[in-house]
Amino acid sequence: MADKSTKNESNVAGKYYVDDQCIACDACRDECPTSAIEEGDPIYVIDPDLCTECINDYDEPICISVCPVDCIKIDEINSESIDELKAKYKRLKSGEE
Repeated sequence: MADKSTKNESNVAGKYYVDDQCIACDACRDECPTSAIEEGDPIYVIDPDLCTECINDYDEPICISVCPVDCIKIDEINSESIDELKAKYKRLKSGEE
């Protein structure tokens, strides 16, 4: 399980978060298909309202695989079901708020 003591305070509750090892290299942000990763202060943050865990785009969350410092962690307490992720993906792709 992820060490939540490294979770930066600028991250909001969601399954994925960026810890304080982030070097703000843009690797994750450039690859995110839903633009869920944004510049924060001082590190990047993942917006759980936009994160679909890359469902329908990749086999696994691309942010984790492209991060050169392994700073994207998983908080299982805030997990969403596959059905919830698919509904969010559909809503985002259709342009609904």
